[in-house]
Amino acid sequence: MLNTTEYGTGGTPLVIAHGLFGSARNWGVIAKRLSDSRRVITVDMRNHGHSFRNTDNSYAAMAQDLDDVIRPLGTVDLLGHSMGGKAAMVAALTGTPLRRLIVADIAPVTYGHSQTHLIEAMRALPLSDLHTRAQADTALSTAVPDPGIRAFLLQSLDIRAKEWRLNLNVLAKDMHLIVGWPDTPGTFDNPSLFLTGAASDYVTRDHRPAIKAQFPKARFAKLPNAGHWLHAEKPREFEAAVRVFLDAYSVSQKT
Repeated sequence: MLNTTEYGTGGTPLVIAHGLFGSARNWGVIAKRLSDSRRVITVDMRNHGHSFRNTDNSYAAMAQDLDDVIRPLGTVDLLGHSMGGKAAMVAALTGTPLRRLIVADIAPVTYGHSQTHLIEAMRALPLSDLHTRAQADTALSTAVPDPGIRAFLLQSLDIRAKEWRLNLNVLAKDMHLIVGWPDTPGTFDNPSLFLTGAASDYVTRDHRPAIKAQFPKARFAKLPNAGHWLHAEKPREFEAAVRVFLDAYSVSQKT
């Protein structure tokens, strides 16, 4: 079972699945704020954070992990970002009991990019020589010049244990699966929101036919001046968009 962190009580639970190199911890602030009106469960995906390590990092396996968390809860709302968004889509398409689905800045398509260079940068870090996060940041800066990406990656570094809370070997091995799409058949006929960053190129208008084919009730929204990590770059705006979608559906269910 995946490692989980829970916030709040009552209402339809909202489960949040993070993206590649992330963790439940990345979503703590947003989860706490959303928990004022509902129970929120954040998960560490397999090979991330405090969850188990496994040689299989396919979307079928990740979707089953989410299903294992969700089924004891009954019907839930599910939010997934990037890799977590693809896992959430596969879970929705394969029968996990979901009321609503929110997919953050990813589409059900294969992408041509790879994040292997970030794995190589993390592997190359001389962990035994580092004693502070500031030292780790400096050591990583040549290979990863973007301070925002470095800060994100370093959230998964246990500086005291001198280890990454990531199974870098398996993530590298399965990178082609992570950037790919398993062509899972079927449709998810409940409401879904595809929430993207306006400055991101991960989801374009060209992707909408593929999305609509499998998620016919999909709605689309963009956060201005936000990139792929839209929840970190624009947390209040992201939270507001999630609330509008979840609350609008709740009202429609009651009327």
